Amino acid sequence: MKIDTKLTHLGRGDDSLDVRAVNASVMRASTILFKNHAAWQKCREDRKTKRVLSYGARGTTTNFELEKLLCELEGGYRAQLFPTGLASLAMVLLNYASSGAHFIITDAIYGPVRAICENFLKKVGVEIDFIKADASDVEEKIKPNTKLILCESPGSILYEIIDLPKLCKIAHSHNIPVAIDSTYSSAYLLHPMEFGVDIVVIAATKYLSGHSDVTMGAVIVNEKEWKNFDKLPEIFGFTASPDDVYLVLRGMRTLSIRLQRHEQTAKEIVNFLQTRNEIKTIFFPCLKTHPNHDVFVRDHKGANGMVTIEFADGYSSDDAIKFVDNLKLFSIGASWGGYESLATVTTPPRTATDWSKRGPFVRFHIGLEDSKDLISDLTQALEKIKG
Repeated sequence: MKIDTKLTHLGRGDDSLDVRAVNASVMRASTILFKNHAAWQKCREDRKTKRVLSYGARGTTTNFELEKLLCELEGGYRAQLFPTGLASLAMVLLNYASSGAHFIITDAIYGPVRAICENFLKKVGVEIDFIKADASDVEEKIKPNTKLILCESPGSILYEIIDLPKLCKIAHSHNIPVAIDSTYSSAYLLHPMEFGVDIVVIAATKYLSGHSDVTMGAVIVNEKEWKNFDKLPEIFGFTASPDDVYLVLRGMRTLSIRLQRHEQTAKEIVNFLQTRNEIKTIFFPCLKTHPNHDVFVRDHKGANGMVTIEFADGYSSDDAIKFVDNLKLFSIGASWGGYESLATVTTPPRTATDWSKRGPFVRFHIGLEDSKDLISDLTQALEKIKG
């Protein structure tokens, strides 16, 4: 099946039944009952290698449907759901953390990951190197004790592109697993495991849900790394609500058409922004001027609704704030991937490269509104700031 057909037909429950609901049912349960002790013991043994109903904290049948769908889309062996995307990233890091271990993380990783590194990983003796956002310097940073490479591509805020086949070839030649935050692509625009990635992390909060009413994360793992990965989520008690899982499953039925609309409108917005003297740089991977654009086109189906602008010289942070405050259809708020347009004044959190003399920056999420209305809103807000 092609991906659009998978999104429509998979993750909907047992299709062998003569009569069933069109959607997977919501199973709310903490305690699971067993006919006898032998059945209980068999289940506890089976759950070491299989998805079986054993205890609510290990997921219900609703959760299993989303996990199976994500594995089908990404080409993974098993998946695990978490209450937030950040919890998913934290669990990947914790899984490989040990005193004396060395992690390599690309500079464009989701900002709060840096807090995990500072407030926990370094305290337990994990050495961390942040490398260039495009991972071009990864080989020179590898050490004998490197246990994990964590990347994000396209990167947060500036959408830096990594040549994943090249990165994975280098990493695997040193027997190092590669994990990626692939929330930008959300199991549709890119399938990192096709290029050798071992672990895929997605914040289902964003495009998988699509309606800004759920927080959830997912980790999809290949068979080799799952043997190392599947113990910690249970130990730490991570799980996801079946009600939230249902909402994500429902949102994913329209993932394809939503992403296509987000991209189409984003392109129209970018075309408009290119005509404005107030703006010096537009960060959008579909532009031929975007760094590693050729790699993006080679590997991705397209872009989503994320666009970042850098104001021209002479414009201050106060001008950027005034611009955002004057927008009427773009709301100010964290997150993205919902149906609504957002705009936030931002600073790219980078340490391997110096962006301190650049900016100010505004990050947009282009929603599902009519592009003409959004362009009119941007026009009136731009005209209210000074040159």
